Amino acid sequence: MDEFFRQKGFKKIGGIDEAGRGALAGPVVAACVVLDHENIPTGIADSKVLSNEKRREVYPLILECALSVGIGVADNKEIDRINILKATKLAMMRAFKDLKVDPDILLIDAIKLNEIPINSISIVRGESRSISIAAASIVAKVFRDNMMIKYSEIFPEYRFCENKGYGTSFHLKALMEYGPCEIHRHSYAPVIKALKKCGLKNRKKQIPLFQKSNHEGSV
Repeated sequence: MDEFFRQKGFKKIGGIDEAGRGALAGPVVAACVVLDHENIPTGIADSKVLSNEKRREVYPLILECALSVGIGVADNKEIDRINILKATKLAMMRAFKDLKVDPDILLIDAIKLNEIPINSISIVRGESRSISIAAASIVAKVFRDNMMIKYSEIFPEYRFCENKGYGTSFHLKALMEYGPCEIHRHSYAPVIKALKKCGLKNRKKQIPLFQKSNHEGSV
């Protein structure tokens, strides 16, 4: 699909995708990637069909070879305040604004962003149809996974390093045993249930700030 738009005269094509919409804890993270179509790393595909090892292999190559990569984050409190769809759009807008190179057109996975000030197109199943969106899906996924691994060091009882905040059986059991922590999404049904049973864990821990690395593929 990227080649179709290149033939239409769009030379700098940006792709946007997100990670973490369905999780019970942590942020939703969006990435916006403008690839150099003369220097595309091998191995780029929809992050959902790649192994964790393959995603981590390709991630630093995308950061190194892309014309620009933008990251946008909307945290759990923003998700609770404005809902997950609006928070996803907010993260995507932040990712777009984080770019250092202005694309000629943006290809967005499944979501319409009317606020984008350039040509943009929403593409259903975009990560499997556009290499730019696929690259963004990898960046968003690995960046968010790294965040959740760090959060697991702060809140080890939930094993965020394994479940990345999603509702696995272990995570749901831990929720009911320990109650939610500061990065859980209080507007999500399993967390609401745990809040009613246990209340909010009363701990004010410092939540780390995260930055993308240009070379190492880490936060």
